[in-house]
Amino acid sequence: MAEYLLQMQGIVKAFSGVKALDGIDLAVRPGECVGLCGENGAGKSTLMKVLSAVYPYGTWEGNILWDGKPLRARNIRETEAAGIVIIHQELMLVPHLSVAENIFLGNEITGLGGVLNYSAMYQRAAELMAELKMPEVNVALPVSQYGGGHQQLIEIAKALNKKARLLILDEPTSSLTKTETAILLDIILALKKKGVACVMISHKLDEIAAVCDSISVIRDGTHVATRPMGDLSVDQIITLMVGREIKNLFPREEHFIGEVIFEARNVTCFDVDNPARKKVDNISFKLRKGEILGVAGLVGAGRTELAMAIFGCYPGRYEATVVLDGQVLKIDSPQAAVQAGLCLVPEDRKRHGIVPLLGVGYNITLSVLQKFSKYGVIDEAAEMQTIEQMISRMRIKTATPLLPIQGLSGGNQQKAVLAKMLLPQPRVLILDEPTRGVDVGAKYEIYKLMMELVKEGMSIIMVSSELPEVLGVSDRVLVIGEGQLRGDFVNDGLTQETVMAAAIGKADAEVLSAVF
Repeated sequence: MAEYLLQMQGIVKAFSGVKALDGIDLAVRPGECVGLCGENGAGKSTLMKVLSAVYPYGTWEGNILWDGKPLRARNIRETEAAGIVIIHQELMLVPHLSVAENIFLGNEITGLGGVLNYSAMYQRAAELMAELKMPEVNVALPVSQYGGGHQQLIEIAKALNKKARLLILDEPTSSLTKTETAILLDIILALKKKGVACVMISHKLDEIAAVCDSISVIRDGTHVATRPMGDLSVDQIITLMVGREIKNLFPREEHFIGEVIFEARNVTCFDVDNPARKKVDNISFKLRKGEILGVAGLVGAGRTELAMAIFGCYPGRYEATVVLDGQVLKIDSPQAAVQAGLCLVPEDRKRHGIVPLLGVGYNITLSVLQKFSKYGVIDEAAEMQTIEQMISRMRIKTATPLLPIQGLSGGNQQKAVLAKMLLPQPRVLILDEPTRGVDVGAKYEIYKLMMELVKEGMSIIMVSSELPEVLGVSDRVLVIGEGQLRGDFVNDGLTQETVMAAAIGKADAEVLSAVF
């Protein structure tokens, strides 16, 4: 039996003549978890798509050995039959099918005449949910009834049902709570003991350190290093990833904070599915010129709903009075918000931030298209000049501005959405989870950009689930809990414990440590 379950040797993959992978090597032993690290656009997801035959044999160069034998898979079904299962960053679930139907999709249990054996599928699906510490999940209900965290674990159940020998996890915790993340990491450790190998792509290096035996780092499509996890500190991993040392991830700089320029008064949002319930309950706050206002709270606290209501895009019934420079604004649509001087970078860039098949550049200029239009005709030269300036300013990695934006890495898509919302030159910029799925190098660039913007007099509202991020860049912090404003703190010596206590409405440190 071969020492290595998987060996990828000299993998080269090019798009339109541009090499996304240039001679990458990767090896994984049975029961080993390898962390695959690199900046956005480094080639991590591309390498895994080569392995799983999303990019089939013949579309790339190099060799893949599986159990010591050449693997030349032409489609995902062939790699899954071999025991290689990939869980993509964007979930591959059918919302209106049940949990059980999603788990068995393409691998249904059938009886005589090909009739689906639902009782057997329900039983096995329930067993998988129990194994994943989610016995409360009703496997007969549609997947759409469950949140992102549960859906991520349902994807894991699909993989386990396919008897994976190698599990590829692409940013598996990006939409999970701390509790769900802890469950997933425990599952990975348990799978390793059973001999299942894993390749884990994640920007959360503490999670990589918790479960991975070794780390492979790639940069700009080339292999930089493969080392045992125990030989590396988090700072050393970052240095390998970005090619430079980042001593302070949160580059806070002194900046002038002026008078109040913006107010949100009595913001109330009613649940779309249950209009009797309030997702946001009568929240009011003020924002000063040149201030970064962090918004913290637990998942489901109402932070995103608050941002959407201010921007005029909350899908349900809501009430809000928005004031800028002392003038009450009529914000009844995102277009009205942008014209008034408010811009939003949404939490879910895939659904609300991009047009997937449209070029990178054209996605960027969508917010200011009228500036390039005269008598209904677009000045293409002027538009392209602006596009190239923003791509350069935001350091967006793309082979061409015309490449469909769905071909970019998640982090580069995020930069493009940010560029789009900067073009209208807003007075107030709302950032909802601005660094989700973004590597440490790109995070640093976004934080630096935020500091530049507030120095220029822009005001920023930043919603984030990462407390170190909130405390690292904010001047003041609002804490939301169960739709209510639980705290408004100046960020001077503010601690995570204080924010957490306000978020759950308790101040007992022992309770906090148990929950978080």
